[in-house]
Amino acid sequence: MITVEKLFYRYPKNDEDTLKNINFNVRKGEIFGFLGPSGAGKSTLQKILTGTLSDYLGNVSVMDYSLNHLSEDYYNKIGVDFEFPNFYSKFTALENLAYFSSLYAQDVLDPLPLLKRMNLHDAAHKPVARFSKGMKTRLGFIRCLLHEPDLLFLDEPTSGLDPAKARILKDMDKELEEEGKTIILTTHNMHDAEELCDRVAFIVDGEIQALDTPAAFRHTLQEKNVVYTFLNQENREEVRSVPVNALYLNTHFQSMSKAERITRIHSSEQTLEDVFIAITGRRLR
Repeated sequence: MITVEKLFYRYPKNDEDTLKNINFNVRKGEIFGFLGPSGAGKSTLQKILTGTLSDYLGNVSVMDYSLNHLSEDYYNKIGVDFEFPNFYSKFTALENLAYFSSLYAQDVLDPLPLLKRMNLHDAAHKPVARFSKGMKTRLGFIRCLLHEPDLLFLDEPTSGLDPAKARILKDMDKELEEEGKTIILTTHNMHDAEELCDRVAFIVDGEIQALDTPAAFRHTLQEKNVVYTFLNQENREEVRSVPVNALYLNTHFQSMSKAERITRIHSSEQTLEDVFIAITGRRLR
């Protein structure tokens, strides 16, 4: 779906490149994530892939379209969900969706089921000026789905959403992947990247510093441990950690287990953010 080779980009008034020798490819039906802190170059890369920015160096191909020679048909096949979506504030949600639907050459989906799925059906006839940031975020996601694009670009899609609303959106992302849609996710939210993405690229200071699956990243560093909490002789809780592969030899764990003094037990493994910090030396926020 996407091939990027030796991509460089510099904003006109800057002395240094914002993107530096970017190379990657994205397969059809894949959720591919760019994980990095604010200012890393994620949004700039997305703007190039969506045809918003030009005058780059290198080769960029999206769905067999060369971004140096885009046709109008390209925008009928992609959907873009911006972190800060723009709407006509005096229009209602339905009026906004009707207007944007009119811009596409193909038939579009009925927006009402999507509004209901995103818990916006009660606000369908309200002016967008009265929407919260989270409501605008959900409406922006609906807008990018209306024309059933093959390729979706999602920029911080759960920003401003509470956990329940974010769960609905992420479930829809996985359903779209099952339908064969391809999704590019740019985020600094480690949990979103780890939960949704088939592969993740770590991007810092305009460079891709690592690219792999979340599972492979998590297994690159320390061994897994089992952390258990137990009651000591004074009936106070203590915590110990044992490597998973040594648990069966640990006499203390066995004795506490037989005495039914273990109160909690769980595995302890590095997160994607732990790996990101170890590889890049930077935090995500």
